[in-house]
Amino acid sequence: MTRPISVLGIGGSPREGSTTERALRISIEAAEHRGAEVELITSSELDLPLYDPRTSLRAPRARRLVQLIAAADGIIVATPAYHGTVSGLMKNVLDYVEDLRDDGRPYFTGRAVGCLAVGQGWQGAVSALASLRTTTHALRGWPTPLGVAVNTETGVFRGEGQCGDPGVAGQLRTLGGQVVEFAEMSRAWEASRLVGPATAV
Repeated sequence: MTRPISVLGIGGSPREGSTTERALRISIEAAEHRGAEVELITSSELDLPLYDPRTSLRAPRARRLVQLIAAADGIIVATPAYHGTVSGLMKNVLDYVEDLRDDGRPYFTGRAVGCLAVGQGWQGAVSALASLRTTTHALRGWPTPLGVAVNTETGVFRGEGQCGDPGVAGQLRTLGGQVVEFAEMSRAWEASRLVGPATAV
């Protein structure tokens, strides 16, 4: 029996229930709805010691992060926009991917990465999204065709965190679906490569 696709969601801020985390949860729930097994790393779990490449000693949270990335078929990364780019907190989280440099699938190799940025204004959200997609390329990941920038100035999240904009909610769900679709295609390609081409009769 084939194991389900695994999708890891990473993002938000140290504040539980941040707008970035709310957006991430919509995307990760869409991936789960498509049959994926999902994990989330949010809020206080993102608060890691500053990445130090000179030592292999890692805090338990950092070890768990790296282990979950290594096991994931797809990843959704969500960042708040700070001064027009990825937040320092999320940049530090992504720096820990360096610990996978000697892995069988180094960095984000072979994984679809859904990129999501949330900012108070379009300029910061869009530029942070572009930065996140560039970082994904640098880590050898495959950014999904759709990346989502969310402008909180439009009042997109209200009350208990429900998304009040159907268009944004649809984009966030599409993002989660694309990560699962890519992971399924990648797995099918790997299976066909191992089997080899069919023999002509």
